[in-house]
Amino acid sequence: MIQDIEPRIFNNKFNNKKAEPQDLFLSYEGDTVLVREDKDKLWYPSFSDFEKDYPHLIDDAQFLFTIDEINYYLVDEKSLDSAEGWTYATTNRFRTELKYWRSFAGAVGWQLNRWYSNHRFCSKCGKIMKRSEKERMLYCESCGFQTYPTISPCVIVAVHDGNRLLLTKYAGRAYTRYALVAGFAEIGESLEQTVHREVKEEVGLKVKNLKFYKSQPWPFTDTLLAGFYAELDGDDTITLEEDELSLGVWVNKVDIPPAELNISLTSEMMEAFRTGAVEL
Repeated sequence: MIQDIEPRIFNNKFNNKKAEPQDLFLSYEGDTVLVREDKDKLWYPSFSDFEKDYPHLIDDAQFLFTIDEINYYLVDEKSLDSAEGWTYATTNRFRTELKYWRSFAGAVGWQLNRWYSNHRFCSKCGKIMKRSEKERMLYCESCGFQTYPTISPCVIVAVHDGNRLLLTKYAGRAYTRYALVAGFAEIGESLEQTVHREVKEEVGLKVKNLKFYKSQPWPFTDTLLAGFYAELDGDDTITLEEDELSLGVWVNKVDIPPAELNISLTSEMMEAFRTGAVEL
């Protein structure tokens, strides 16, 4: 999956250190990220690449994380594609980059960029938020309010019945490949209760014998995914929630399409069922 970047090591420990010329930075404009335009892989800029035309870029850079010994920072400066050889590429590139450590760095940086951008002002009193020098936290000097990066729990559910797996397709989304039942946990719910509710709401089925598979950070939607296999309980008639799904169908194990990229928990769970890698 996208976070599986071994042998490289991702370290998200906060460090309030000043950037150096050799450090890399991430710059975003909406759903785009600054990369080298003459590379066929995600190639992020270093401060030394921009020190001639943007000598002050390094001064206000926000430390993000490290991968191996490489420090990554976030900058607020826009229109950096005016520098020769650099361009803003769609963040969809994070889903197709074969070197997962490159896409993971960009996706996590994008998640933190959204958090910083969405919390410039205090939600209680409206004053400007300040960045903590001790931890990854924003605070308001006026009223004392504090906020931390947003992480929303979500379940991915592989509903199975013997050699059949329930596959779905989203309604009204650009993503058109097969998926599994999924949904966010609500206030006061356990993850197990979320599984039962989402399956019932989205496809009208009951499930039993829940088996936790594994979890995955999903920076694209500020989400922590929890994957479950769940056995069909009773009637197998699918009733779609058409606002969410365009398709829900039982597919025999041998007919499940092989995974093209193993970037997501959904893809890995489908592949594990198809190949028999998971015992149910």
